[in-house]
Amino acid sequence: MTGGDMFEAKPGSPERRELNPLLKLALELGPLMVFFFANSRGEAIADAFPSLAGLGGPLFIATAAFMVATAIALSVSWALTRKLPIMPLVSGVVVLVFGGLTLWLQDETFIKVKPTIVNGLFAFILLGGLLFGRSLLAYVFDSAFRLTDAGWRKLTLAWGIYFIALAILNEIVWRNFSTDFWVAFKVWGIMPITFAFTLAMLPIIMKNSLPDEQGKKH
Repeated sequence: MTGGDMFEAKPGSPERRELNPLLKLALELGPLMVFFFANSRGEAIADAFPSLAGLGGPLFIATAAFMVATAIALSVSWALTRKLPIMPLVSGVVVLVFGGLTLWLQDETFIKVKPTIVNGLFAFILLGGLLFGRSLLAYVFDSAFRLTDAGWRKLTLAWGIYFIALAILNEIVWRNFSTDFWVAFKVWGIMPITFAFTLAMLPIIMKNSLPDEQGKKH
């Protein structure tokens, strides 16, 4: 299997296999939910499984659980499609690297700065792709929307700027608030913010949608 065969096919390619949207959502959000639960119940988990107490406090137990859940999610995606999704893979690699550093050095900073690095990478990838004339966001949303090239460029630019904003926001929160607040915000704050941003993108999507075979816009 070549390197190109390992990753998801280009948008619109007949070789591209899509997961059920609900399953895809579960694979993307599942590790975050595990992280939140393990952090909130870290002491109880350590009492139930004394061997985990050696990892450190609740955040370190949650970090280990996050790493395992991320690896499982990527493995399930691979098992079902025989392809690695690019955006979750980038996030997963950063989770494993920075999670490993967190546990090894017993320093919370590494896992807290992880969202900054991931969002910064996503912004770099999306905005960098635009510089080379490629709207890479189509790899993520092409199964949901059929847009004009101009529409994909506008959407990619907007998401690139949004990821920069998320990176800055993460820096503000982890540097100025408690660990528990940061974890709760990471899980329960980012999701509604992202949902609101996605809704704000609907006018761009509607205006730049391609008609389907019946002549109706998606």
